[in-house]
Amino acid sequence: MKFIRFTIPGDTAVRSGTVEHAVIREFTGDLFGRFDYTGRQYALQDARLLAPLLPRHIIGVGKNFAADHAEKPPVPELPVLFFKPQTSVIGPGEPIVLPPVPGSVKYESELAVVIGRTVRNISAEDAASVIFGFTVSNDVSASSYYHSDGHWTIGKSFDTFCPLGPVIETEFDYRNARIQSEVNGVLKQNCAIERMITPIDQLIAYISRFMTLSPGDVLLTGTPPGAVNIQQGDRVDCIIEGIGRLSNPVQASQISETE
Repeated sequence: MKFIRFTIPGDTAVRSGTVEHAVIREFTGDLFGRFDYTGRQYALQDARLLAPLLPRHIIGVGKNFAADHAEKPPVPELPVLFFKPQTSVIGPGEPIVLPPVPGSVKYESELAVVIGRTVRNISAEDAASVIFGFTVSNDVSASSYYHSDGHWTIGKSFDTFCPLGPVIETEFDYRNARIQSEVNGVLKQNCAIERMITPIDQLIAYISRFMTLSPGDVLLTGTPPGAVNIQQGDRVDCIIEGIGRLSNPVQASQISETE
């Protein structure tokens, strides 16, 4: 099932729905619990899609893909983890806004896991039971803001630095998926999920050891090699067949140096 958040022309109300055969069925209620269809339907082409959820927490993992034909390293005992704030989230078509201070900004096409129930200290064997669904993410990063001692928080946290969408897909076999990206229509990334170093089930199990995962938490599972820096005027497409294409333009900050 495909879940979305959307608006319709002439109305700013944020609505929730499921999508089938390009038709949206609106519902109200709890995405992760009980919801009821309203009976209203809309053509998908007439709706403006938003980020399919506003995550409770966004937890990313870095350095989690091996290049094609390279020997895959062992699963690390301590994966590289970081947080992104909810204020970094935007939806399809919304602009990625570059920071007002000069420096390189890089996009990263990733598979995002949406957690569907509260769990603590789960095993890797049981981890699939807490996954609600999957969406496409773009883990935008400004590496010039990384701290020299290693933390990435500032460089990951700018507003608009976490596009999500277009849908949450609950029926998706991530083990056979490929992560791709394009910049201005040119293919930059194209890699199988099996090149992931810390698998998703082990990643969920590891994170749940030190923090409770709850419905609405989103895990960004890492990006394959090939992502490049972006600049004003670019358009970035992050693509995972079976979920969809997440497309965002890139624009410069409108904040002047005196503000």
